[in-house]
Amino acid sequence: MIQKARTDRSLSEGESRSLISAAADAMQCDGKSVLVIVPDHTRTCPLPLLARAFHDALTGRAGRLDFLVALGTHPPLGDEQMGRLFGVEPGKWAEVFGGSRVFNHDWQDKQALRHVGTLTKGQVEEITGGLFRMAVDVNVNARIFDYDVLLICGPVFPHEVVGFSGGNKYFFPGICGPELLNFFHWLGAVITNPKIIGSKHNPVRATVDRAAAMLKLEKYALCLVVTHDGLAGLYFDTPENAWSAAADLSSQLHVVYTDRPYESVLAQAPEMYDDIWTAGKCMYKMECVVADGGELIIYAPHVTEISYTHGKIIDQVGYHTRDYFLSQWDKFRQYPWGVLAHSTHVRGIGVFEDGREKCRVRVTLATGIPESRCRKVNLGYRDPASMDASEWRGREAEGRLYVPRAGETLYRLKEPPDWQKP
Repeated sequence: MIQKARTDRSLSEGESRSLISAAADAMQCDGKSVLVIVPDHTRTCPLPLLARAFHDALTGRAGRLDFLVALGTHPPLGDEQMGRLFGVEPGKWAEVFGGSRVFNHDWQDKQALRHVGTLTKGQVEEITGGLFRMAVDVNVNARIFDYDVLLICGPVFPHEVVGFSGGNKYFFPGICGPELLNFFHWLGAVITNPKIIGSKHNPVRATVDRAAAMLKLEKYALCLVVTHDGLAGLYFDTPENAWSAAADLSSQLHVVYTDRPYESVLAQAPEMYDDIWTAGKCMYKMECVVADGGELIIYAPHVTEISYTHGKIIDQVGYHTRDYFLSQWDKFRQYPWGVLAHSTHVRGIGVFEDGREKCRVRVTLATGIPESRCRKVNLGYRDPASMDASEWRGREAEGRLYVPRAGETLYRLKEPPDWQKP
C-alpha cells in the first residue's frame, strides 16, 4: 500500500502529488486506457487537485485517461456543474485536461448497463445472516469495460448504509443499476442506521464487496480522508485494502463521542446538499445523540426540494420508521426499496403498534420547502427565517447542540444504548 496520513496538519499539495505520482507508477498503465471514477458535488473532496495530479502523472503514459462521475441515483451534472466539480472555468476543459473526457452515470438507462452476474438466494442468505433469501441481479455501467484500468478516487466518511463510504461503493451504488442498489439500501434500513453507521464490517459492505468481485477488471483505489481543514490521509491499493485503511483513520477523525444525548439538535446542512435526499445526512449522523422525545432540526434555507429524483415517490410514501413499512409490507413492497430506506433513515428509530407509529425523535425541516409539504411527508416544519443559531450555540450543558456543517461527522454516545450497538 502507498499511503500518506497526518493527524497534526493537512497534507500539502506537494505531498499529495508525490503520492499520486507513486500511485501512477504502481499501476503500470503505460499505453493502457484508464478510467477514474469520482464523486459528485455532494461529497467534500479536493477533486480539482486530484484530477489534475493524475492527469499530469499519466499524460504521455496512459493511452487514454477519462473520468466517470459516480452519481448513484443523483441527477446528472450539466456542463457548468461539471466544470465546478473539477474546478475548470467554462470553455477551459481542453486547456486543463487535454483530450480527457468526463461522463455522467445514468442508473436508469438499461442500454448503458451490463449484467455481470447474480447474487444467488444462497449467497444473499449467507451474507445477510438469514434476513433475506432472494436472488439479486448485478448490473453496472457498461462503459467501464472499454478501459484496461479502473481507478476509484474518492473520500471515506461514516455512512448510514454501508458503515463507511468509499472503496467498492463507487461501483455499487455509484455506477450500478437499480436492482442491487435497492436491495442493499433496504438491507441497511432493516438493520437500521444506528447499528450500521461507523461500522466497518457489516452485511451491506459484504454485499458490495461480493458484487465488486464480479468485475473481472484491473481495479485500484485512491481513498481519501478529508476534514474541513483539508486532506488528512491518502491511501492507494486495491479498493478493499485502501478503503479499509482510510476507514480506520476516518473512525478517528470523523466521529465525535458525547457524554450525553441532547433534547434539541440544530444540524445545519452545507450548500453541497441541495435536497433532503442528501441533506438527510444531517439526521443520519446526529440520530444517536438526540434524546428520546427530542427534536432534530435540519436547517437548510437553501433547500427547496425533497428529492429531485425521487420526490414524487416520497410524496406518496412519506417519511416513516422501519417498523411502519415492515408491518405493512404488502402495501409498500412495490415501491423502490432504496427510497423506503431513505425514508426510514430520515425518520429514525421507532415502532408501529396497534396501527399507530411511535417515532423516537421529532424530525423538523427548517428549509425552503413549504409547511404543507413537510406535513404531507410526515415531517415537522419551522420557518427558517425564525431560526437563530445562537439559541443553540454553546448551550450543550442545557441539552441543546448546534452543528454548523452537519452531514459528514458522526456523533455517537460514549455509552450507547443497545439499539445503537452493532
